[in-house]
Amino acid sequence: MRVVDLRSDTVTQPTPEMRRAMFEAEVGDDVWDEDPTVHRLEDMAARVTGKEAAVFTPSGTMSNLMAVLSWTKRGDEIILGNESHIFWNEVGSASALGGVVMRTVPNDASGRLDPADVEEAVRGPNIHFPPTTLVCLENTHNRCGGGILTCEETAAVAKVAHDRDIPVHLDGARIFNASVALGLPPQALTEDVDSVCFCISKGLSAPVGSLLCGSAEFIERSRKWRKMLGGGMRQAGVLAAAGVVALDGMVERLADDHVNAKRLAQGLAEVPGVSLDPDGAPTNILVFEWTGGPAPAFMERLAEQGVKASYLGGAKVRMVTHAGISPGDVDYAVETTSRVAREALAVAG
Repeated sequence: MRVVDLRSDTVTQPTPEMRRAMFEAEVGDDVWDEDPTVHRLEDMAARVTGKEAAVFTPSGTMSNLMAVLSWTKRGDEIILGNESHIFWNEVGSASALGGVVMRTVPNDASGRLDPADVEEAVRGPNIHFPPTTLVCLENTHNRCGGGILTCEETAAVAKVAHDRDIPVHLDGARIFNASVALGLPPQALTEDVDSVCFCISKGLSAPVGSLLCGSAEFIERSRKWRKMLGGGMRQAGVLAAAGVVALDGMVERLADDHVNAKRLAQGLAEVPGVSLDPDGAPTNILVFEWTGGPAPAFMERLAEQGVKASYLGGAKVRMVTHAGISPGDVDYAVETTSRVAREALAVAG
C-alpha cells in the first residue's frame, strides 16, 4: 500500500550526499571542543543567524531548554505564547528542570504575539511577583499552521522586552522556512533577538540536531547546561557533517514544500467535513478541522488508507509537507482524504 507520511517534516531521510559526508567526517571529542566538523557547523550556524557563536545540540527541545536555563534562574518567570512549542511540546521542562514560571499570552491564528499583551504581562517590581527575565517567540509557528513572524513583528515584541532589559529567545526550529517564504536572509529575521535555535532535522533533512546561537558569553553558559543535561555527544562530527550538507544545499528547496502545502490546502478545502482556509498554508504546515465526527477516528481511518497525519487536539489535524513528499503524494493524500471523509459522513448520516 502506498504510504504518504504527513505527520511531520521530522520524518525526512538523510540524502545520499549526507550519508557520504557522515561516513567521511573528520571527528574529535566535542565535549573537549576538539571536533572539527562540529566547529564548522557551529561557525556556519552563527554566520547564517548573524550571531557571535553557536553550539550543536541533539534536539530543538534541548536547545530551547538550554536557552531558558541560560537566561533565567529558579523562581523567574518567562513570557511565551499560549500555543508555543515550549509550552505545549517540551514536557514542561522549563518549569520541571529550570524552576521557572511560564506565563502565557495569546497567540493569534498565525502565531503572533500582540506587543501590548507582552507589555501587560511583564511583572513590575513587587515582593509578591516572580521577576520577568525572558520573552520567547516562535518562527515559523508549529501549532498555528506554519505562520510566519516578519522582521517588523519580531522587532515590535523585542522592543517591549529590551526597553525593560529583558532578553528575547526565538524558537526558530523552522526559521529557514520563514526565510525562504519571505525571500529574506535568516539573519534579517533574527537580528532583534538575543538567542535563536534552529533544527536541521526537519525540512533540511539531516538525521539529528539543532543549533543554538547567540553571543559568545551566552553560548559559553549554554555549553555548560548542555553538559549537565547529557547533551555532550563526543565524536558528534558524524552527525554535524549532515548538518553542513543541509545548510549548504537543502535550504532553497524548502520552497517546493511550500508549493506542495498550498496544493494540499487547496485540495482539502474542497473535501466535505474539512474546514480550512485554502490560502492558510504560508509555509509547509497545514492545520485543518474535521467537523464530521471525532478527529482521532477519522485520522485512524486515513492511516489505514496510507495517509498519516498528526493530532493537535479537539477537531484539529495537522499535515506537514517535506522533502519526501511529491506533488503526486499530495494528490493521493487529497483523494484519500476525500474518500474517507465521504465514507465517514455517509455512515454518520
